[in-house]
Amino acid sequence: MLELLVLYYSRHGSTRKLAEYIALGVDGVDGCGARLRTVPAVSTVAEAVEADIPAAGPPYAEARDLDECAGLALGSPTRFGNMAAPLKYFLDGTGAQWYSGALAGKPACVFTSTGSVHGGQETTLVSMMVPLLHHGMLIVGLPYTEPELTTTTTGGTPYGASHVAGNDSGRPVDDVERRLAVALGRRLAETAVKLRR
Repeated sequence: MLELLVLYYSRHGSTRKLAEYIALGVDGVDGCGARLRTVPAVSTVAEAVEADIPAAGPPYAEARDLDECAGLALGSPTRFGNMAAPLKYFLDGTGAQWYSGALAGKPACVFTSTGSVHGGQETTLVSMMVPLLHHGMLIVGLPYTEPELTTTTTGGTPYGASHVAGNDSGRPVDDVERRLAVALGRRLAETAVKLRR
């Protein structure tokens, strides 16, 4: 069984929902399973402010999750066209994995949620790819063979799955965004399988 890590940070639940759909895509590929993990919020306070175990949802990611995964889906809400600080903080602590090459040659994809259509989806997705490329990961996107990419008026890009949550973060993931997220998870898992042959 190939286990693929779906790692994300979510403030209002939209990125978490995309992560769950990506996990469905992973789980739909024979011989593959998704491991959902999140990261804690960060604070300007110079001491731990989050419990060691989240009150709800998946557990917090640990270094071994990266070491053990056969591939990675990385997700974050958009913050001024970039990934959110908690996810960046987690990635900044992966020097040991970089040094050992633990992620080199593994497939990876990215996903995001924004408040508006022009909220920086694509720059956020590209910014999340940069540390993955430094780790030697193989980036998997969404090809235009996914017909929803040519018809979507909300989320969905060739760089990765995305969602437009609205200014109040209350807009649910629509059917097109859901299908593209599932397709991205499936593509990540299928790539992991091919790389293991």
